[in-house]
Amino acid sequence: MSLLSDRQKEDLHKSMLDYLYANNFIAAFNALKSDAGTQYTPDPKAKYAGLLEKKWTSVIRLQKKIMDLENRNAALQEELSLSPAKRAATQIDWVPRAPAAHVLTGHRSPVTRVAFHPQYSIIASASEDATVKIWDWETGEFERTLKGHTKAVMDVEFDHKGHLLGLHLSRDSIELLGRSIFPTVTCSSDLFIKIWDSQNEWKNIKTFPGHDHSVSAVRFMPGDQYIVSASRDRTIRVFDIASTHLVRTISGHAEWVRCVVPSDDGKWLASGSKDHTVRIWDAQTGESKLELRDHENDVEVVTFAPVAAYAAIRELTGTPNTDRAKRPGLYLASGARDKTIKLWDAQTGQMLRNLAGHDNWIRALAFHPSGKYLLSASDDKTIRIWELSTGRCVKTVDAHNHFVTTLAWGRQMTSGGTTATKVTASEASLADPEKLMNVVATGSVDQTVKIWLP
Repeated sequence: MSLLSDRQKEDLHKSMLDYLYANNFIAAFNALKSDAGTQYTPDPKAKYAGLLEKKWTSVIRLQKKIMDLENRNAALQEELSLSPAKRAATQIDWVPRAPAAHVLTGHRSPVTRVAFHPQYSIIASASEDATVKIWDWETGEFERTLKGHTKAVMDVEFDHKGHLLGLHLSRDSIELLGRSIFPTVTCSSDLFIKIWDSQNEWKNIKTFPGHDHSVSAVRFMPGDQYIVSASRDRTIRVFDIASTHLVRTISGHAEWVRCVVPSDDGKWLASGSKDHTVRIWDAQTGESKLELRDHENDVEVVTFAPVAAYAAIRELTGTPNTDRAKRPGLYLASGARDKTIKLWDAQTGQMLRNLAGHDNWIRALAFHPSGKYLLSASDDKTIRIWELSTGRCVKTVDAHNHFVTTLAWGRQMTSGGTTATKVTASEASLADPEKLMNVVATGSVDQTVKIWLP
């Protein structure tokens, strides 16, 4: 089957006939004229005169130009790989420093959360202005605004493969959006959580039962089959994404549950509450394993330490190596309105170290990819970098003009897999591991998002 139109075939035949006639290939000229059924009388003034030779030499010139460009591109790639910025981007000890590479403006109220896409240079920011904005963190360019809600958006997160984006609204919602598929889930004052299909005129395709009060946090469980949410109704709830069923309601906190996070293997949940406690739960049964009680005000943030941080934490505490040293969920960090950060042994409940230095509420925590540092964001407008092996604050960055409400370290898949195949939580902890990029994002009551790059 020819890829050429009838007009293109006619032009080709006539240019070939002209070439054969001009080079005295009369037999071939007559044969092609007969076989092609093309009526053509050679004319040195016709547009077909010399056309085949011109096209041929043009192709050769283009091929040479392509080869030159490919060689130039290879040289530039090599030059880029040796540049200081590239070297800095791969430095394992890099930490943010002023000034920020990009200041993203557009929100009309405080920014409550930022989340990195695990594969693309995409970041999502949630705000009290009832919107989520999507940005390219490499260029600082704005991409789109996700609208449709009437209350403050309090949390946002992509799933582990970047297919879905999860967010929730205070009193209002949890929302899941996809980078390319863009299914959406929301929860409203009608006490339901709904998934909407943006590829089908935003029709409501699934409905979850919701919380009885403001939803403070939402996270994907490892494996991306479930979401876990925390609420002002004092409960933690687990939902099955496929069936939309409420799988489990976890109760125990005496006050508003401000945050919840799963361990990397999905076996444990950690939560912080207005009741001044941190609790650790069995994710499979919902049973309370430990209650940690050393904070003196609302606990704003909790996060499990990655395995990479275990060596530094053991050095800090003098803890010997054991056979359990590589299991996820062994250590935990929490930040509270008492202006302190606390490191915990999540197996025994022992408070290992109190990190004091911020002058206001602690709002966000993130472990450094190397495991050597812990980053914290505070209402004192700063980011602080804590050396885990000593417990010392080694750097303070004046980050924003108002309270720093959120902080996140960049994430990227090492395998690049994007299939939607269901996997178990244990498989998810082994498959598609994430590596963390040298990029940090912060958000603030000053309504800006800042991107910190080497």
